[in-house]
Formats: sequence, C-alpha cells, structure tokens
Amino acid sequence: QVQLVESGGGLAQAGGSLRLSCAASGNIFRVLAMGWYRQAPGKQRELVATITSGGSTNYGDSVKGRFTISRDNAKNTVYLQMDSLKPEDTAVYYCIADSLRRDWGQGTQVTVSS
Repeated sequence: QVQLVESGGGLAQAGGSLRLSCAASGNIFRVLAMGWYRQAPGKQRELVATITSGGSTNYGDSVKGRFTISRDNAKNTVYLQMDSLKPEDTAVYYCIADSLRRDWGQGTQVTVSS
C-alpha cells in the first residue's frame, strides 16, 4: 500500500495559479504512475493528469495547456502546477498512485473565484 499526502490547495482568483504537491510513502518501489483526479460538487470524478515513472504524461481535455504535472522521483513527490485557473476548476483534488492497486490521497480543496 502507498500512503499519499496532498498539500497546496486553497483559494485563487480566476486567471491565477496554484501548485499542488503529493508526497508518497510506503511501497513506493512498486509505483508505476502517479497523478491527480478531481471531483466537483454534483459531478463525477474526472482525470486531471497522470505521469509515469518514466516521465510520460497524460492530461484531461479540460486542463490541457493550463496545468502541468511533474514528478521528483528522489522525493517521491508529484506536483501539479495549475495556471490560468477558471471557476470551473473548483473541486476537491485527489492524488493517486498506481502500483498493483490504485491508492488515493485524502483530497485537497481548490476554490477559484470569478
């Protein structure tokens, strides 16, 4: 099992930026990919971005060109740089780690005001 601790959420204005971090611990040597999902009130959870241990990235259509995922393997940490934020980016953001199973963080709230 992999334990995930997110940080960096909060309040931002539209057009602003936030940076999320997710530190992994536990069976991290089995982790193949890490990433972020989000869930807004009344909506389904959706993919934000993922990154493999080799650095390959994948983004959800709604964040392409605005969000950047990166990974520091030495620190077992994944980052999500969120720029040009929109009110519709408001959601709880969850960190994930994929190994033999998918583990989830507890989530961090991101609120974007117009």
